[in-house]
Amino acid sequence: MRDAAGNAADFDVIVIGAGPAGENAADYAVKAGLSAAIVESELVGGECSYWACMPSKALLRSGQALDAARRLPGARQAAAGTLDVAAVLARRDAFTSGWKDSGQVAWLDSAGITLLRGHGRLTAPRTVQVGAQAYTARAVVLATGSVPVLPPIDGLAEAEPWGTREATSARRVPPRLIVIGGGVAGTEMAFAYCSLGSRVTVLARGRLLGNEEPYAGELVAQALRERGVDLRTGTTPARVDRGPDGVVGVQLADGTVLQAEELLVSTGRKPGIDGLGLENLGIAATALREVDDTLLVPGTDWLYAVGDVNSRALLTHQGKYQARAAGAAIAARLTGRPLAAGPWGAHAATADHAAVPRVVFSDPQVAAVGLTERQAREQGLDIAVVEHDLGSVAGASLHSDGYAGRATLVIDRDRAVVLGATFVGQDVSELLHAATVAVAGQVPLDRLWHAVPAYPTISEIWLRLLEDYFYLQPL
Repeated sequence: MRDAAGNAADFDVIVIGAGPAGENAADYAVKAGLSAAIVESELVGGECSYWACMPSKALLRSGQALDAARRLPGARQAAAGTLDVAAVLARRDAFTSGWKDSGQVAWLDSAGITLLRGHGRLTAPRTVQVGAQAYTARAVVLATGSVPVLPPIDGLAEAEPWGTREATSARRVPPRLIVIGGGVAGTEMAFAYCSLGSRVTVLARGRLLGNEEPYAGELVAQALRERGVDLRTGTTPARVDRGPDGVVGVQLADGTVLQAEELLVSTGRKPGIDGLGLENLGIAATALREVDDTLLVPGTDWLYAVGDVNSRALLTHQGKYQARAAGAAIAARLTGRPLAAGPWGAHAATADHAAVPRVVFSDPQVAAVGLTERQAREQGLDIAVVEHDLGSVAGASLHSDGYAGRATLVIDRDRAVVLGATFVGQDVSELLHAATVAVAGQVPLDRLWHAVPAYPTISEIWLRLLEDYFYLQPL
């Protein structure tokens, strides 16, 4: 293999970062006949496998299963006890393989991907330094994810708060937990630790889940309060101190001091680019935010950025989607095959702009794809918005007594297609892929009308929403 100048290269592709996005980029390159190496300084499998997606959902699931049983007569009587916390933590540990990556390493080997252990750093175009060894490649992919950001609160860093890593890997459940942040991770961990027995307080600067439809945050906030969580919105801590006894004190702007054994900060993330050596190549950090739909970094013909590091969509599934597009695009470019980089082409991450699915694994869940009403109006689109009570659908009432939820479609009047969908309710994440297909496929509403939902399922909400659009909306 040779680089663009005709010089011999060690690999066709080197990927820095062995999380899900990095693994996919390398895998798709190898499947296309290229050689690939992946560089990792921590655990192969990345944040999602060990400190985010998998352990967090494992912590949540047992409590949600117990709550689900308690909503059904007959099952309620059999679910009178409390969670076995040790068993929940042990199940969480199983999903992280005890924070060992031998299984993931074996997968790399089976896929024909070379693993380079150590910190990867760009030292020249197409050159990655790992320890004392420099490796060259025809293309390099950055897949280094994101890292948490601490807000500028006096004393916060010195108090050694938990981040999401500490929260998802904790060996004990604190009697009291304060969560700073009302986004997805903070909300999910509030539910998890509440179910495990912590007295939880959530401090959110704005409304809960502020990027979603307003009613989503309202229904989730109501559920937290019903579980005894002290939820305070419109609140910003003024100072944090950890005393010699280990107890954390959080002082609010009005002078109130809240105390807890642990403090979790979940207020945002930034690209994980420290030490990557971008400055060696004159590449600004902001350039990673400007990748094209093949994930190529502007001003280069060899550097790609996939996943959280490019800030397009901080979601594992979107990072993997980008990586598949990038790996295939790299293969096409390096082998001289046709490049399908136009909208919805095989080598383009078009869905990042229009059809990003996302789930908050709270109870009720929040599942959404595409644009919210606010986002569509900000874009100046002529839209119709239809909402329906999810609990009124027969499948929902069978699913649990007192089922509470809501659903929304944001519809482009000009094209008569769905731009966005939001579902809030128990287990609504299973409704989301149908909505994603409708949005990504730009399925005309008059055709979607003929996609008949099975009865009695919660999916019948699709019929009710379309009825509301066709028969209740002024057209």
